[in-house]
Amino acid sequence: MTTTSGPPARSGPADPADPAPRATDPDDAEGTSVPSPEGASDLCDQAQDLAEGGHLKRAAKLYQRAVSANPPPRVQARALLGLAVVQDQRGDPAASREAARRALATGDTRYAPRAAYHLALSLEQEGAHGEAVRVWHRLLDLGGPAYTAVARYGLARAAELRGEEAEAEEHWEAALELPPGDAAISRLHAATVAEAAGDLAGRLLERGRPDAAAVAVECGLSVGDDPGLRMLRAATHLERAIADVGTVVDAGSTEGEPGTRPRPRTSGAAVELLAGLLSLRGEPDAGEQVWRLGLDSRDRDTAEAVRARLRSPFAQDRPEGGGEQPEPWWEAYLEEAVATSSAPALAGELFAVVTQMHALLAVPVVEGESRPAALRAAMETALRTPSELVWGSSVHADFRRRLSAAMGEDVLPEQWPDGG
Repeated sequence: MTTTSGPPARSGPADPADPAPRATDPDDAEGTSVPSPEGASDLCDQAQDLAEGGHLKRAAKLYQRAVSANPPPRVQARALLGLAVVQDQRGDPAASREAARRALATGDTRYAPRAAYHLALSLEQEGAHGEAVRVWHRLLDLGGPAYTAVARYGLARAAELRGEEAEAEEHWEAALELPPGDAAISRLHAATVAEAAGDLAGRLLERGRPDAAAVAVECGLSVGDDPGLRMLRAATHLERAIADVGTVVDAGSTEGEPGTRPRPRTSGAAVELLAGLLSLRGEPDAGEQVWRLGLDSRDRDTAEAVRARLRSPFAQDRPEGGGEQPEPWWEAYLEEAVATSSAPALAGELFAVVTQMHALLAVPVVEGESRPAALRAAMETALRTPSELVWGSSVHADFRRRLSAAMGEDVLPEQWPDGG
């Protein structure tokens, strides 16, 4: 939420009743004569035009001249609000707040609410939350559904900051209250409801209250489509799914009466789904713990169903002559990668090793190397490439087993390939 509403440097939201701004030469905008009260409105028009053109200093001077003319209350309030907005854009928050206080003091039904809105937000940004609360209450007294929603939203944030959740919830409910029936809702009101709904839904999700968050999201979406609110709605669905699937996993991991425990296939599917949802929520460690609990289930059929789910993405090699295929050495690492949601990291390591080995072997080929010693050195370096990785020793151990089985004895040095 910004400290201004409407286009930059305008004194509040655009209003069709405002006269069109006039094109003014900045060099001619400043005069030395004391303006008459009747000319103050023209000065505000010129100041607004200058501000929209980026001439903030000259705009501020014209607004100040309009104020000094002591015009009627409506014009005085407009000039002060315009001055507050321009001073804020010039980086002078103290002067901005002073002008906004004076505009609010006029009590003008059109410009005083805008001044209160601007002032309260500025005070919040300054950290003066106590005074901001007083201004929000003042805005409530000025009436109007849009600014009532704005004020309630501000009071809800203030109560949250003080840790008074019960009071905050009352203000949140009031901020999200919509006009009755088919009554029209203003742009400011709709924008406030959407922003407040997103803010509240995010807080409720953090507190573990997805159902309440979903209600707030739907309220915000009822006034207009918003990508952020749609994402929050998806987050509420995610939290509900985690709760539902978690119940199934818990039921499968505890002792219960016959018929109350889910079937092994159901438990396996629930473990896989819950682990994935937790990883999606940004909690891969919790997802890994779910896999571990499922694999360690005291019910053998459930544990096997969980392992089948864990291994389902793996490629399965079929032996040519039939029979049982021995488990490849890398299966344990794949299981660990799936359980810890680190498969991309493992794939990255593999591709890096393949690339490095390829480069080490390709260089002597491209250069036409024919010296046996140089070729052997390149092969030995490529052979040692995986050694420093967690799974590197398993690569070497697998080759040792295969060679020993083929030759009938272990013919490799003890520390091969890194030690000889």
